[in-house]
Amino acid sequence: MMDFNQENLFGQIEDLQELSFIERPVRRYLKTPEEIERLTVDEELNDIERAVYLLSNSSYQHSIVRNWGGGSVTSYQSPLSFSSSQIYRDFGREKVVFQKPTGDISSGQDVQRTSVVVNLPNLMRQNTSETIRRVVPKIREVLHVAGVEMQLAAAVSFLTILQEELVSITAYIHSFLPIILANLDHRDTVVSNAWLETLLTVINALPKETIRQEILSPLVSKAQLSQTVQSRLASCKILGKVARKFESHIIKRDILPLVKSLCQDVEYEVRSCMCRQLEFIAQGIGVEQTKTAILPELVELARDEGSSVRIAAFDTIVNLLVMFDSDDRTQIIFPLVMMFCEKSFKADESILAPLSHQLGKLCHGLSGKFRNLTNEQHMWFLDFYKKFSTLGLQQENGQSDHTTQFYAADMDAKYVSVRQNCAYNLPAMILFVDPKCFYSELYPTFSTLCHDPETLVRRTVATGFHEVIKLLGSSVHTVHKELIALLQDESLEVLDALLDHLPEILRCVITGGDHAGSETKNVLPVQRASARTLCVFVRYNRKQEQRQEICSKLVEQLGQGKSCWNRLRFLDTCECIMDLFSKAFFCKYFFLPVLELSNDPVPNVRIKFCYMLPKLKSALKLPADKHLLQQLELCVRKLLCQEKDKDVTAIVRIITLELDRMETSTESFPKRLQEKDLLDHKKEKEENLLLEMEDMEKRGESKLMNEKKLLSSFNKDGKRKTKLGRSRSLGGRVAPPKITTDKSTMKLTSAASNSQIATTTKNALLSFDGMLQSHSSSSGGTASLPTCSSRFYSANSNEHKTNGGKDTLPKKFNLKSRKSNP
Repeated sequence: MMDFNQENLFGQIEDLQELSFIERPVRRYLKTPEEIERLTVDEELNDIERAVYLLSNSSYQHSIVRNWGGGSVTSYQSPLSFSSSQIYRDFGREKVVFQKPTGDISSGQDVQRTSVVVNLPNLMRQNTSETIRRVVPKIREVLHVAGVEMQLAAAVSFLTILQEELVSITAYIHSFLPIILANLDHRDTVVSNAWLETLLTVINALPKETIRQEILSPLVSKAQLSQTVQSRLASCKILGKVARKFESHIIKRDILPLVKSLCQDVEYEVRSCMCRQLEFIAQGIGVEQTKTAILPELVELARDEGSSVRIAAFDTIVNLLVMFDSDDRTQIIFPLVMMFCEKSFKADESILAPLSHQLGKLCHGLSGKFRNLTNEQHMWFLDFYKKFSTLGLQQENGQSDHTTQFYAADMDAKYVSVRQNCAYNLPAMILFVDPKCFYSELYPTFSTLCHDPETLVRRTVATGFHEVIKLLGSSVHTVHKELIALLQDESLEVLDALLDHLPEILRCVITGGDHAGSETKNVLPVQRASARTLCVFVRYNRKQEQRQEICSKLVEQLGQGKSCWNRLRFLDTCECIMDLFSKAFFCKYFFLPVLELSNDPVPNVRIKFCYMLPKLKSALKLPADKHLLQQLELCVRKLLCQEKDKDVTAIVRIITLELDRMETSTESFPKRLQEKDLLDHKKEKEENLLLEMEDMEKRGESKLMNEKKLLSSFNKDGKRKTKLGRSRSLGGRVAPPKITTDKSTMKLTSAASNSQIATTTKNALLSFDGMLQSHSSSSGGTASLPTCSSRFYSANSNEHKTNGGKDTLPKKFNLKSRKSNP
């Protein structure tokens, strides 16, 4: 008994300890009423006065942030941890402020001041002069001791003010530019980089004289070795930016000395940063000065001991290829690039990935712009690319043909990145070798990349596959095998990348590329087969809206198409429609559009129309189609009288004699119908039955919904009255009898509804089944739809047999949703 009590007691103590552990931080960070009263800001202050007050008040330790439009304040001090972005948000509305409990996070006072800085553009929109006069000086004072959040917010707000032109450029230079320049040397790297990016954007809007006095003059001292690395890195980026603002002689006099000094800096980071700015310096001083001043620096930096410096020099050389003449490229650039590539491939694998990324641009620039590579140089770059494309892979069985299989011999990520970059550069390399030589020089490499064991490589190939297809043009058939392999890829990433441009790819494959000739067009049998397939789809489509839409598109895109080939295919399609559909269907949708082709400007279209005249007349039934017969006769007379083409005239005369011998069908009793008329009558009944089945489904669905609503209302009404009866009985009164739904009545109603739908469906489908069976036996037509109907009827009858005794609701009548019973 003692043990049991001690266990219970210990359990209670542990629970209390957990509660005290949770309660302690809550008590620690909750504010007393006196503290809340002391930290409350007067609500009568306007936005600018409130901003000045918050920036001036130094007594805040933990704060409450008011909404800037005035109103009540909500405060909550939480022991939980939140990121700085969660401390303040949605200015202009009432908000809850969460404070972090740790001591290294900004206090509530910093949060309030940061909110003022974030809201600075809004204050500028409300009252520009007062904000600049009262708020901006306070921000400048506070930034000296501000934390990271406020510094970053100030950099963003200052940039927003410039981009939205909330103040004139003169006022901006006077009020904001000094603050930006003063914070460039902030001890925090993140903060200093943020202010630097703001300054680089601001330079675009500054006049030259301001740049010279406020930025370029102090830059001479900032770029010295005595300054910090961070200061010298900022100087490199500023020099690259301001070089685009001045004339070449000013750059040569004031900027080039600083550039050369920074290119020789003792820190490789500074040399690399300055090297990447040489491209912009060269654009400012022109071709001649680039050859004498920039090219020697690039040659020396390309041989630097730091790998990041060498890759920066290589990137800059690739970007400046257009500025070097033929002699420079032959004597300096080509040997330098080849030495750089070979050395990197053999001794410095750390720069293989960035080198492979620029290789396509380098080869394309060398071949596309200058075309002064020798055959040896051309083959050297091509072989170098091929080596990169199989880096980290090993051949199986030593094969060397186009079907060579590779496996990953080295799973190092840098090798995967190199092959991925090779896949990215495929379009540029196709231009380098010339698309006509693709199969002989680049196809094995392309095939290897398509079957690379790494998903990233295959995904990159799939992403640019449409570009490859466009470049190959009429030779697109050479990559059919690779397209099929990518479509069958097991990776969803590869399939997703390929599907983004799949319609464009298939269009190029079908037409043979953008530069394909007439010999690569779809042949006539394929077009006619496609037309018949479409007609079969329309014939058995149970959606009337879709049938009408397809028929209208056939008329618009083929019958009224601009190409005579489309109009000829329209006549072929109409012949298929006459075979598959009833005469009434053809006359309703296609008879008049066909007659319009009697005036076609192309004689071949009119000739084909003339050959169709007997079929058009046989599609009419009198007296219903009397007006169509008149239109047909009018077209024939017009052709006989006005046709100028001798071939068309000769055919019209022959066809007219045949039309005179033909008799027009008449609507008579079924016993008097001929065999062809009887077949047409069956087709028409089948089409009408499809419409009736669609209408029956809609009515069945609406009736089912109404019955569900009715049953739901009955249940609610019964429950409501049952509750009322119980309440009366509790009050001492006799409870009235419960009003509930009569199950037997509902069962009879449901059974009657089911029986009515089933009987109607059974009769309709039996009729439809019999017609189609007789049609298939007489004309060899399709029997798939009758099979569907009989299966549906069988399933429906079996369902009623098995569920006849159950209390069920009528089920939705849907032919597609029924499953056949064995």
